[in-house]
Amino acid sequence: MKQLFKSNNLGIFLIFCFALSTSCKQEIKKEKAKVVETSRVDYLPYYGDASFTPNWLTPNSDAEKQFHKIPNFKLVNQLGDTITQNTFDNKIYITDFFFTSCPGICLKMTGNMLKLQKEFQNDDEILFLSHSVTPSIDSVSVLKKYAKKNAIIDGKWHLVTGDKTEIYNLGRNQYFVENDLGIPKDINDFLHTENFLLIDKDKHIRGIYNGLNRASIAQLIIDVKALKNES
Repeated sequence: MKQLFKSNNLGIFLIFCFALSTSCKQEIKKEKAKVVETSRVDYLPYYGDASFTPNWLTPNSDAEKQFHKIPNFKLVNQLGDTITQNTFDNKIYITDFFFTSCPGICLKMTGNMLKLQKEFQNDDEILFLSHSVTPSIDSVSVLKKYAKKNAIIDGKWHLVTGDKTEIYNLGRNQYFVENDLGIPKDINDFLHTENFLLIDKDKHIRGIYNGLNRASIAQLIIDVKALKNES
């Protein structure tokens, strides 16, 4: 009888140890998950030229206020509405460059941007902006059809067309989206890039991400949340 009692106690003890071990492992996993979802720095860096050298500025400082900003622009979205920097007042936005007839990387870029749209669908502070690099082809009606086909939410994600010179100037000289530094380009050289950029409420560039890379998109989500905490 004593042997049976000891055996039962041992069994209960082992079950308790197993439960405790499992609980600890789950807590460790939760803590790791919290770390992954937390930004690596207090403030995201600022970027002001094509080298994308990070500048560690304090938000609202004099240096920050004088730093490179995306200038005003005037383009037209898939609804025929005029889009300017006023559209993004007090908004964080994610931007890229694409064209609707692209058979290659644009499809994957759009897919990843759709994931971001879903992630921030109910967050009014976050918007999306995609510039057509073939504006003579991507008319308002073409963009509208593309938006409908890809479940793009009007008012949340703006697909824009307009003057080619303005779009290419924005891409090359303001957003610095192309990777091939030091190679002279003009309006006749096609603008094509897989990069996504994160723009803060003061029109500063705060991050650049590979729009084809899953890990880069995951980091972009983390950085958007960090940027919201700065505001």
